[in-house]
Amino acid sequence: MPAPSSILLSTDDNVVVATAAIAPGDRLVGEVSAVARIEPGHKAAVRAIEAGEAVVKYGQAIGRATSPIAPGEHVHSHNLAFDQGRLAIGAPVPPEAASEADRTRTFLGYRRADGRAATRNYIGIVASVNCSTTVCRAIADEANRRVLPKYEGIDGFVPIVHDQGCGMSSTGDGMKNLHRTLAGYARHANFGGVLMVGLGCEVNQLTLYGQSGAGAEKRHFNIQEAGGSRRSVERALGILEEIAKEVATARRVPIPVSEIIVGLQCGGSDGLSGITANPALGAAVDILAGAGGTAILSETSEIYGAEHLLRSRAVNEAVAVKLDGLIAWWEDYVAMHGASLDNNPSPGNKRGGLTTILEKSLGAVAKGGRSPLTAVYNYAERVTEPGLVFMDTPGYDPVSATGQVAGGANVIAFTTGRGSCFGCRPAPSIKLTSNTALYQAMEEDMDIDCGIIASGEATIAGMGRGIFDLIIETASGRKTKSELFGYGDNEFVPWHLGATL
Repeated sequence: MPAPSSILLSTDDNVVVATAAIAPGDRLVGEVSAVARIEPGHKAAVRAIEAGEAVVKYGQAIGRATSPIAPGEHVHSHNLAFDQGRLAIGAPVPPEAASEADRTRTFLGYRRADGRAATRNYIGIVASVNCSTTVCRAIADEANRRVLPKYEGIDGFVPIVHDQGCGMSSTGDGMKNLHRTLAGYARHANFGGVLMVGLGCEVNQLTLYGQSGAGAEKRHFNIQEAGGSRRSVERALGILEEIAKEVATARRVPIPVSEIIVGLQCGGSDGLSGITANPALGAAVDILAGAGGTAILSETSEIYGAEHLLRSRAVNEAVAVKLDGLIAWWEDYVAMHGASLDNNPSPGNKRGGLTTILEKSLGAVAKGGRSPLTAVYNYAERVTEPGLVFMDTPGYDPVSATGQVAGGANVIAFTTGRGSCFGCRPAPSIKLTSNTALYQAMEEDMDIDCGIIASGEATIAGMGRGIFDLIIETASGRKTKSELFGYGDNEFVPWHLGATL
């Protein structure tokens, strides 16, 4: 059977989504034919929609028609606009119970001394301030060149550098965010050891990170105390040699799959993201959560308009209320800067068929599957609750993933419809495409083609099982495409809040 050229996602919908280019006159559903060319990922009306009437996709309102829309017409930014309305929903449908085989699965990871599970065995060189970033990069480069070849058991030396740490208030949200983020990376399980390097006179002092002790796995110093940049590099190499001797002794051992923590990301989305890649990742999340593992859904500005779907799945009212508070904070935050949350869909998103933030959000929350929402966390806060949890982050992918890894994510699963390139060391990043054309065009960057769902070659459930298996293989050491290319040194971007002084 030829693949369908469009999909009606819900019987309540008044639009279909093109899975392939549709020419004028091509049949959509029933007796309705397209009256204009419809590109893949874009929408077409399947019945008359009056001006001011809700446009419905996924069984939810994604905005209101700004003019009358005839059956078969293209529905996009020229005749559809953002609206605050939400449609009522029924009781959430719980996922299927996890099988005994899934609950007892293991992966081959590293068991750290404090009991946590790691999927990689890196050594981190963490800058406390922007002033030490160049030296930290030089240290990592020299360590990878001179020290790493001696120790086969180490995945590499990773510079964790950024543009903050001074010129900012020592109190307030900005410093709290930066401190939580750097502390989260310094203690991340995927780092067998960490060296922190400061300048010496900055606001963000090394003493704030408990680095006064002299443990074999963690060290620190300031460039000013070391006698300058070149001397700092040589001093660091001596310290890293000692750390490497210990870290290289770690070996992979079987660890329950319940100790995998996956950060869920989507970037460069298109009209098929919410139909293929995101729900397939959600199916994998349901398996992982059912087996006792953890998945972190984030990007608060990209669940806006769909937060009621998550709220209905909260395990208790306290979790629901905390989610409500995040949405209210974001509404105030963007208003303070003269912006709107509906500004979020990027030009690339819109070229791919997305029109409003409501449409984008309804597709984005599909990454969370159908599992109950067990907890809500602040940015970069350490995640301790199993199951599906939510972390407050912006929709900007590097900032969002940075918060998730700081919170403990030891794997990242990243969907894309336009072709986002991304890595997030020390956590491996799996890339999932929403359409086959993208996968074929950028196969060297993408790990799984979820576009075969739209062509009828795979089901969401079957693809979800494949993603779950790949998560386990990746956690066990299989290199992702982004790792093979070398992504991950430049994607550490802490969320910058507050005044620059």
